Amino acid sequence: MSRQKTRSFAVIGLGTFGTTVASELARFGNHVLGIDTVERNVANVADTLAEAVIADGRDEQALREAGVGKYDVAIVAIGEDLEANILCTMNTRLLGVKTVWVKAITRTHHRILAKLGADRVIQPEQEIGRHIAQMLHNPLVRDYVSLGNGFHVVDFRVPESLNEKSVGAVGLFDDFELRVLGLMRGGDFISCENGEAELRTDDKLLLLGRRENLRRFGDSL
Repeated sequence: MSRQKTRSFAVIGLGTFGTTVASELARFGNHVLGIDTVERNVANVADTLAEAVIADGRDEQALREAGVGKYDVAIVAIGEDLEANILCTMNTRLLGVKTVWVKAITRTHHRILAKLGADRVIQPEQEIGRHIAQMLHNPLVRDYVSLGNGFHVVDFRVPESLNEKSVGAVGLFDDFELRVLGLMRGGDFISCENGEAELRTDDKLLLLGRRENLRRFGDSL
């Protein structure tokens, strides 16, 4: 198996969110530069990241001297300081960083960053909140991934009411317009292409479909 290609990342803002992103990227083997104005925050990641420097993201020259322009991706993780967040986003673009992800606090902030050309605007609290609410609403949903355009992939725990039923008999496609991607039983993957696979309680059923149809299926059980 070929080794996945690593990339270089500059994470600007080393609060809880920025430190977590930077540390995880480094753990995956990527070259990560961490930047913050607070010496303590920089010191906390000095042994984890390839580079960690004290610099002000609002200062284009400071970012230039830190070498931000040579990185594949910049993540602007500055939180509450809206001015610093916006100026830092503009500076990463001016320095020629090809891909820029930015943390936003409010919907208005999100719109401003999108107009500045951010490739991805993240609102961590809202995204995590929606994720948790979805799983709390239906305890059978273990996890899910949004694919955009209203489609999601859901890791769905098979309830006792479906035990020993075949995938085809549940009517996932005919009744709910859901596609079965497969079934996980322990550490084994089971194909469900022909609809003959028999479900067992606590199997993980991987479903693809629109949010409303997934919810309709969950509510029917």
